[in-house]
Formats: sequence, C-alpha cells, structure tokens
Amino acid sequence: MSPVRRCSRTACGRPAVATLTYVYADSTAVLGPLATYAEPHCYDLCAEHSERLTAPRGWEVVRLSDPSAPTRPSGDDLEALANAVREAARPQDRGRDGRGSGPHAADPMEVARRGHLRVLRSPDS
Repeated sequence: MSPVRRCSRTACGRPAVATLTYVYADSTAVLGPLATYAEPHCYDLCAEHSERLTAPRGWEVVRLSDPSAPTRPSGDDLEALANAVREAARPQDRGRDGRGSGPHAADPMEVARRGHLRVLRSPDS
C-alpha cells in the first residue's frame, strides 16, 4: 500500500491535497486541508479536482484555507518590508549620551540598540 494518499476521483492517480466532506443537514460541501487520516465518509482530492469542485444547485461550498500553506505577500507586506529596509539604511546620529539627536532620539520606545537589533519598551510602561 502506498504511503501517499491519492485522489478519490475515478481514474485520477495524482496525490491528494484536500479533503471533501458533506454536511447533508446544511446542504454544504466543506473542502479543507488534507485530513490527518483517511475516513470512509470523506473524499481526498488532488489540487486540480479541489480547484474545480462544484456543488449541486442549492448547496453551498465552504473552502477552508490551509494555515500551513504558503501565502503570497500582499501589497501591505511588501510596503512594510520596504519601509523597514529604508529605516535600517537611514544613518543615525549619536550624541555623547548615546541617545542621539536625530529623529529617533525622542523615541521613547527604543531602550537599547545592538547592531541592527533594537530593544523596545512596552507602550504600557
């Protein structure tokens, strides 16, 4: 017996990536990440069949996202990364007391700095 679970669709031998379960009482088909183990009342589907899944008229398809699946970065993520790089590249002025006189001198959140790492104080304290 193969350790890799295969798609439940007839004549499809691709590896399964999702599990389909029906909730008959609610007329709902639930498609989620591949279940931990195979159950007789669930159907394992490959990527192609899980993307093309449709339900009968009057039924709802609920697609649960896989939290372990890699997600594509959003525009906000890329902008935050660019801002962090700009911030790290900005030169910092340091005065005699080590706190500096630049724009970050009055920043009450930064307690200490070691290289590119900063120790931040909690906003509550």
